[in-house]
Amino acid sequence: MKRIEKTLLALAGAALMGVGGGAWADINVGVTVSATGPAASLGIPEKNTFSLMPKTIAGQKINYIVLDDASDTTTAVANTRKLITEHKVDVVVGSTVTPNSLAMIDAVAEAQVPMISMAASARIVEPMDAKKKWVFKTPQNDIMMALAIASHMQAQGVKTVAYIGFADAYGEGWYGEFNKVAASKGLSIVANERYNRTDTSVTGQVLKIMAAKPDAVLVGGSGTPAALPQKTLKERGYAGKYYQTHGVANNDFLRVGGKDVEGTFLPSGPVLVVDQLPADHPAKKSAKTYVTEYEKAYGKGSVSTFGGHAWDAGLLLQAAIPVAIKKAQPGTPQFRAALRDALEAVKELPGAHGVFTMSPNDHLGLDQRARVMVKIENNTWKYQP
Repeated sequence: MKRIEKTLLALAGAALMGVGGGAWADINVGVTVSATGPAASLGIPEKNTFSLMPKTIAGQKINYIVLDDASDTTTAVANTRKLITEHKVDVVVGSTVTPNSLAMIDAVAEAQVPMISMAASARIVEPMDAKKKWVFKTPQNDIMMALAIASHMQAQGVKTVAYIGFADAYGEGWYGEFNKVAASKGLSIVANERYNRTDTSVTGQVLKIMAAKPDAVLVGGSGTPAALPQKTLKERGYAGKYYQTHGVANNDFLRVGGKDVEGTFLPSGPVLVVDQLPADHPAKKSAKTYVTEYEKAYGKGSVSTFGGHAWDAGLLLQAAIPVAIKKAQPGTPQFRAALRDALEAVKELPGAHGVFTMSPNDHLGLDQRARVMVKIENNTWKYQP
């Protein structure tokens, strides 16, 4: 009798582990995005993108549990803890915006669950420490994009710049990064203003900018709320050059900004202008794959760079999961640790936004191949060689 019981237990263990020792347990991917609230124009294409991701990787079933944090920091943290404690996720992807992502770090580090952020600030992954060793991200760092803007301004003959950005971690981070590179390009920042994502008027800030008479204005915002300062400047007759960050690279910004954002310069991931890229651009093929898949599902012209950040998170998981699954079974601390290690070891992975090469000290892994300059012309994006 005891021998039969042992045999049954052995067979049950083998069934759980699968043929050849490969684990049969599902892999749970927890996602929190800003699908509503001020950052909805960023979060919706991210949410949509998860419906395009593979349902199996390395023979393992993948479950995507997608929650909306409504662009709210407290909700993003609550979602993260729920995903970890209730849904037992092996990895967290999110959130859409920098303040939310920064607030989530403590929760994932405490639980030792790897996280892939879709927000831009370098502070999400830098400086590397015991907490941030669990955190990765897919959007280009602000400093990379700030350097692209400053270099373009210099080439355009700009000498003085006014800055107006969000009164949160995104706006502050962008000012800090732009301030680092401005002087090296012969640029003087003559005004520095802030506003809230939910504000309906920035007249006071714009009047101060107008009084400074800058050659160019840089708006440090993201999504549709970034159109407000530019529309107000246009109404007041400002005729200098306009720059935005890569946080506005979606069609909702064009819709809200309308004629007031014509002529605006901004840096972007290559996916935004994939059809205009040179044939030998290293991200052209991978970016085109994403655009094709997204537009097949959601219509021509529907793609945005923000969905591309989610797609790249998916590509990182597709590269890392087959490595981690050889070391541990999903749903275990050992698997989460192995997945973290595998993400950190990703090399030369082409994505929608560039080529990823991670390391223990670099949990973004993108280089200058991940950015281009574009101009808004005729309500669309024009690649600037």
